[in-house]
Amino acid sequence: MTLKFLTFGFKYGMPKETDMMFDVRFLTNPFYVDGLREQTGLDAPVSDYVFSFENSREFFERLCGFLDFVIPQFQRDGREKLTIAIGCTGGRHRSVAVAERLARHFKAEAGHRDITEAN
Repeated sequence: MTLKFLTFGFKYGMPKETDMMFDVRFLTNPFYVDGLREQTGLDAPVSDYVFSFENSREFFERLCGFLDFVIPQFQRDGREKLTIAIGCTGGRHRSVAVAERLARHFKAEAGHRDITEAN
């Protein structure tokens, strides 16, 4: 099965090509930190900031546990492709940091729909 994590910004609309969607707007936003606004979740300082908070790390662990259970269910159902969307306000910081870490954890692909949009 092909697994993909797709990031997006809620302010640009939700993607239609997803099977599951998670909202990470509750995580602390690096957009409001001088020096991080211009970067993205692909940059280590942004990712490090996002995961510097206990609730971010706990969310990631809980989401991985949920996905560890759910993904094999989709595989047993014969699903050839599974796209999991991760959204934040603009689709450049929090969602990207989370999706990249998920992609590494699950050895999957990550795509970033709104990463180049101006915030």
